[in-house]
Amino acid sequence: MTLKALYQRLPIVRELRTIRDFLAEIHCNLTGITRRLSEIAQIQQTKLMALQLPIHPRYGDHLRLLRYSAQTFSQGGEDGIVAEICRRIGVKSGTFLEIGIGDGLENNTTLLLTQGWRGWWIDANRQQVSAVEKSFHKWISSGRLKVACAEITADNVMSHLRDLSIPVEVDCFSLDIDRNTYWVWRAMKEFRPKIAVIEYNASRPPNVEWEVDYSPSSVWNGTIVFGASLKSLEVLAADFGYSLVGCTLEGINAFFVRNDLVGGNFKDPFTAENHYEPPRYALCSLRGHPRAVGDQLF
Repeated sequence: MTLKALYQRLPIVRELRTIRDFLAEIHCNLTGITRRLSEIAQIQQTKLMALQLPIHPRYGDHLRLLRYSAQTFSQGGEDGIVAEICRRIGVKSGTFLEIGIGDGLENNTTLLLTQGWRGWWIDANRQQVSAVEKSFHKWISSGRLKVACAEITADNVMSHLRDLSIPVEVDCFSLDIDRNTYWVWRAMKEFRPKIAVIEYNASRPPNVEWEVDYSPSSVWNGTIVFGASLKSLEVLAADFGYSLVGCTLEGINAFFVRNDLVGGNFKDPFTAENHYEPPRYALCSLRGHPRAVGDQLF
């Protein structure tokens, strides 16, 4: 046996290797902890900023919507903002359509459903739709909620709405299908909801018109290449007869109201430059208590 082989077999060498591996594991764990602490610090900094909104000059105007943000089932403050828009335009109860619903426990119309509204949900994921059918059986069996599994594109969206007997005018419409959101809404000009909640791409500056290339067979790849800028949605909405009245603090959803209902109820000008909020996705990282399911929703 060589001297090197004898050395390798010494107990102290084996112990040193064990210590080395242990220290490497600690280093890896510390790196992960440091990264997570940095993420939490960013979240807390953004939340502190959010707490200052009522006294910030931009948000002190009572016509702006962000001060009414509240979250029950929505991803961010959409629940409170939709409620405030409804109050301003005189909608106490009504109908909704949401396309892109996930499991139903974190979307923009679940709270409306629990408050007596009725409507339609559409999603392309069969597994998610099955989860919704289980969790929301109470509302489905009562006829207040209808759920459909369908791959929505700009080419078929209106035919699906007709097949499901969805009226042209619902009170609240929410659309979030990631990549092709802009193009699907663009194909819905004859659809006339009172309120539209549309996902926008906050990575694009508020004065820039930009839309992802339309590809009905493509899905979001997890990058900033999705949807459309707020300016593009503002221009499209204006062509439809809608005004941009606000955005969520997280920079995820924009709110539009049909022009005949706007009046003096919202902050003008109704432009992306006026209402844009930058991407603050860290605000969505801490969701709080889990949502209940089944008969325990409310």
